[in-house]
Amino acid sequence: MKEKVGFIGLGIMGQGMAHNILKAGFPLTVWNRTAARMAPLVGAGAAAARSPADCAAQTTIIITCVSDTPDVKQVILGENGVIYAAAPGSLVIDMSTISPQVTQQVAAALAAKGVQMLDAPISGGSEGAAKGTLSIMVGGEASQVERARPVLQAMGQKITHVGGAGAGQMVKLVNQIVVVGTMLAVAEGLLFAQAGELDLDKTIEAIAGGAAGSWMLSNRGTQAIADDWRPGFTIDLQQKDLKLVLEAAASLGIPLLGTSLIHNLYRTLQARGLGQEGNHALLKALEYLAGRRGGD
Repeated sequence: MKEKVGFIGLGIMGQGMAHNILKAGFPLTVWNRTAARMAPLVGAGAAAARSPADCAAQTTIIITCVSDTPDVKQVILGENGVIYAAAPGSLVIDMSTISPQVTQQVAAALAAKGVQMLDAPISGGSEGAAKGTLSIMVGGEASQVERARPVLQAMGQKITHVGGAGAGQMVKLVNQIVVVGTMLAVAEGLLFAQAGELDLDKTIEAIAGGAAGSWMLSNRGTQAIADDWRPGFTIDLQQKDLKLVLEAAASLGIPLLGTSLIHNLYRTLQARGLGQEGNHALLKALEYLAGRRGGD
């Protein structure tokens, strides 16, 4: 018998992920702070919960996918949170990107109630969430990873158990360092191509199959040259993740010079009110510096 799954957080990523769980045949109960976002899933066959606790009471695996560390603490440990209704033996899977240290604290609080937890942040953008092709990096006990695997496989193609509690979040921060560093390289390359009056589509086509090829180039670079700033992942959320990266780096005593630079470039875009655009709008920051984009 398939486990009953709860899904809390139906944003850009959560909508597609929850739909794929439903398509895989799992009984699904959903909850979202903005209730209207539950409607498409309820229309597809999911049940609507009244609160995170109500969602947990009806399910055996509870997935959270919310914006930030305080949001995870609120839906799991706060008033009407998961912890107050999850039955002993239940499993919480947090697929948000949050502080690794807080992840360990939340896991300990749940364990005291007999509830297991995995941290399983994701990569692959809204496209991967919709298609079920996400990369999922999982921290926690191996036995619980295997228990969760059928549900995780409904959402992702690459599922990697990377270590104990909090390790999934640490690997996700590594992912974000590489993502933004790659996007800066893509943006600089495209700025150079613009200045050299190259055909930008042909430029991307020419280099995408070689050593310079990357997911960010092929997916976000092509959006950027079309002035398509719709987010697969917003600047505001990217900045939240980079703040986590830089805080962790400070605690580890290591320099992340490139990541710090990119964090500040994104800050200039936020100051222009562009925080809800896609993270590939990093190209705009360079264009502003080069005088190749006006005050839009």
